[in-house]
Amino acid sequence: MILRPLTSWMLVALLCTTCVFAEQRFSTRGLVLKLDRSHNVLVVSSDAIPGYMEAMTMPYSVRDVKELRGLGPGMVIDFTLVVDANASFAEDIRKHKYQGLESDPLTARRLKLLNQMANPATVKSVAVGEAVPNFTLIDQNRHKVVLSRFAGKVVALNFVYTRCALPNFCFRSSNNFGLLQRRFIERLGRDLVLLTVTFDPLHDDSRTLAKYAAIWKADPNNWHFLTGSTDDVRRVCDLFGEDAFQDEGLMNHSLHTVIINRKGKLVANLEGNEFSAKQLGDYVQEVLANGALEPTPFAK
Repeated sequence: MILRPLTSWMLVALLCTTCVFAEQRFSTRGLVLKLDRSHNVLVVSSDAIPGYMEAMTMPYSVRDVKELRGLGPGMVIDFTLVVDANASFAEDIRKHKYQGLESDPLTARRLKLLNQMANPATVKSVAVGEAVPNFTLIDQNRHKVVLSRFAGKVVALNFVYTRCALPNFCFRSSNNFGLLQRRFIERLGRDLVLLTVTFDPLHDDSRTLAKYAAIWKADPNNWHFLTGSTDDVRRVCDLFGEDAFQDEGLMNHSLHTVIINRKGKLVANLEGNEFSAKQLGDYVQEVLANGALEPTPFAK
């Protein structure tokens, strides 16, 4: 047999074929919406992958069910998306570790320690799957707001303080809820309630919160900005692991966004600000549609 050299068009065709079937790997992040361990699938509201796909909600299969160990709905994860000629799957799935607001993680640890020292009688934080204890605070209209009155509705709750000067922290948290209000305008009040709690009650009284709420065009009947006595606010913060400490007139603080289902159980406690408003809304949509999304135990 005579071997002939590859012509230019044959070489191009061979290279193109190789490109089509070459494995591609993308590092990405997303918010877990659902898990189906029996089929090795998780549904994730994913970040965009530049040059490959837009931000979207989609199911990802895993080749080893152990990849799903320790995961649950409402968790932010980092993972690798692998795409080859025949399939795509997720691997190297890790719960995203939020390092706190400061560039130095030790500062965040000191914040928690200082908070514990200043408030030794803190209450136990609510774990995912547990019922949230009742509490009462005062909203921007100076009305008492009792958590138990929202039984049968999904509650989204976050924390801010109105003097926060950093646009990617309290401002972003409020903006996320502003976008939730727009996305679920038809269901607000009927199926969904928004609660924003200040962790600075000494400065954020009802009048101050009313001005702050006006910035976001908040529906006062369904998006409540809450304050109260120092002890009452501290208790609510402790329920969800929210840390805050005065520092030269401003406050060092953590960030938590909480979702409570219709049965009054905590189904997500998102730490930090490294998820998008769309991802938060996608998770709220799942809770509205499917009720309790409590993580199922991993089958050994």
